[in-house]
Amino acid sequence: MNKKVVIIGSGFSSLSASCYLAKAGFQVSLYEKNGSLGGRCGQLVREGFTFDMGPSWYWMPDIFDKFFADFGKKRADYYSLDKLSPAYKIFFSDDVVTIGDTMDKIGAEFERIEKGSAAHLIKFIARARENYDIAINKVVLRPGISPFELVTPETLLRMDRFFKTISGQVRRKFKNPKLVSILEFPVLFLGARPKNTPSFYSFMNYADFGLGTWHPKGGMYEIVRALKKLAQELGVQIRTNSPIDKIRVEKGRAVGIASKGHNIDADVVLSGADYHHSETLLDIKHRQYSEAYWEGRTFAPSSLLFYVGFDKKLGNIEHHNLFFDTDFDRHTREIYDEPRWPKDPLFYANFPSVTDASMAPQGFETGFFLVPIAPDLDDTPELRCRYFDIVLKRFEERTGEPVRNNIIFKESFCVNDFVRDYNSYKGNAYGMANTLLQTAFLRPKLKSKKVKNLYFTGQLTVPGPGVPPSLISGKLVSELIAKTFRS
Repeated sequence: MNKKVVIIGSGFSSLSASCYLAKAGFQVSLYEKNGSLGGRCGQLVREGFTFDMGPSWYWMPDIFDKFFADFGKKRADYYSLDKLSPAYKIFFSDDVVTIGDTMDKIGAEFERIEKGSAAHLIKFIARARENYDIAINKVVLRPGISPFELVTPETLLRMDRFFKTISGQVRRKFKNPKLVSILEFPVLFLGARPKNTPSFYSFMNYADFGLGTWHPKGGMYEIVRALKKLAQELGVQIRTNSPIDKIRVEKGRAVGIASKGHNIDADVVLSGADYHHSETLLDIKHRQYSEAYWEGRTFAPSSLLFYVGFDKKLGNIEHHNLFFDTDFDRHTREIYDEPRWPKDPLFYANFPSVTDASMAPQGFETGFFLVPIAPDLDDTPELRCRYFDIVLKRFEERTGEPVRNNIIFKESFCVNDFVRDYNSYKGNAYGMANTLLQTAFLRPKLKSKKVKNLYFTGQLTVPGPGVPPSLISGKLVSELIAKTFRS
């Protein structure tokens, strides 16, 4: 097949699609505006410290394994993987909860907090596993074209799970607010409040407790390096520092792109850049979605991130740490219902050098702090400094670990940077939320309905936010493209 595809962007979905399309026989060229690949999964290396700038949780290892198997490869051909034990630690105002690496350990911790909860947990995770099998093997492998994609013998028997919520399901059996927070936490990766997320998405709890939390040695950016290597092995041409000025359309058909004043011809254009931004590269008459449409969508949060180098090893922490020592519900309201800078934010702290010595100089610690916030908030140096002080103060109080005088350097990343570096709509960090009205066929389409041979991929389309869904999104769109040229 001599058909040429140009791909805009180099996030996981774009890299995934580039591999599948090259394997299918297309000539594939990928264009990235920044100097390095990976989109939101960037990497910061400074003074011997290595930071994953975006995704830092490696869940659903089976999805990655399936991806590499599609090319006759093994994940181990590209990077090594360790299961974290414990998976993570959660700091509450009056307790610290450790999530172990087996269901027995997790059940014992639940039972310590609430008598009888371990038995409920076993049933809850069994149901979540059922949902996971259906989701991964049935639902997410559909391209989001028709509502009938959700209609399978399995989903018909469980239709109520799409109309009941995670929050309702959890709170029916678990009464302790700590356990409620722990079980509602994983769906935050989907970008929506638990009370607005269908209970079917409890499959995220199985991903968490059932499959465990993993770490690629060297950090999450090793996945980007793996995808780049595989793409190049398949013949994909990759060009960095190549911002796109326009998606070129002639007679209703995508004919290529313009980059830095040069026209690049193609038979197919695929954009893995932020969907809203991708449509701004088209003349208005060729856009599928209006500004009013985007304004009406529920977007996943943005983030305030800090990358900190410490000149000592830290105690009382694990690789992943969640600080749920303030009001969980109020913070989510301040993201979704009444967008504002949170009064007492929840936050996440990641110290990969706890388990991976390659991530920091010997005897030092690499620290990554994340505060989830609403998109499109004011972003100023003063606000960043204020919230760094809030985070550091709470971190020291909860861990009993003084760190303020052990900081070698810190860098921050927030709304303005998401817009500048990733052309992210309103500075969102995770794309569009997976609410009931933004699931499957109700999400922005993989294939343009106005321009022939123009396609989209990534976390604003199907299946949704997250690294594994982005890999799947690349596969789905590549299958649509291949099917068009086979017929």
